[in-house]
Amino acid sequence: MIEASELARGMVVRVEGQVFRVLEVEAKAAAAKLGGVVKAELSNVKTGRLWEARFRPQERLEDLPVDRRNMEFLFHDGSTCTFMDPVSFEQVEVSDEIVGPAATFLQSGNQVPVEFFEGRPIHAMLPDIVEARVIQTAPPSHSQQDSAWKEATLENGVSIRVPLFIAPDERVRVDLRTGRYLERVHPDRKRIA
Repeated sequence: MIEASELARGMVVRVEGQVFRVLEVEAKAAAAKLGGVVKAELSNVKTGRLWEARFRPQERLEDLPVDRRNMEFLFHDGSTCTFMDPVSFEQVEVSDEIVGPAATFLQSGNQVPVEFFEGRPIHAMLPDIVEARVIQTAPPSHSQQDSAWKEATLENGVSIRVPLFIAPDERVRVDLRTGRYLERVHPDRKRIA
């Protein structure tokens, strides 16, 4: 059992008999005679429905154990991604709702931490930024305009907008949260994280 003030992103808790994964947490301090409040955005593990919950900071919640395993991505088929445990070779299908928009950017062989609750996958921990190769776009032009963009198709079939100087066969970094171009990948430069 934990107090609501100890909630953190990524935890799995039981509230009123339902199991939820914590997506976001915001604590507000007490003001005058009013007590503080902990606001949490929760996702129901079984239904995927979102719930904006409010708890008193001292309210007790049941913290549930989550099994996290590194899985190898095998392939994407329709609305599911198939992962394999590299130790036991067990294959698990994870729905696109759990993987999110990153499903189209996964490539065979990628290692992805997957969280399981009671033997069921509930979350795939993917990076916020991925690299992809541009396969089709207009020829590059070096314009003085910083705000000019053009359409580009990536190797996974996703279309994004890129700056005019990007050429076909170049690699770019894409923010998975927004689906937007971030920068060109320079193979001769090391990226500092």
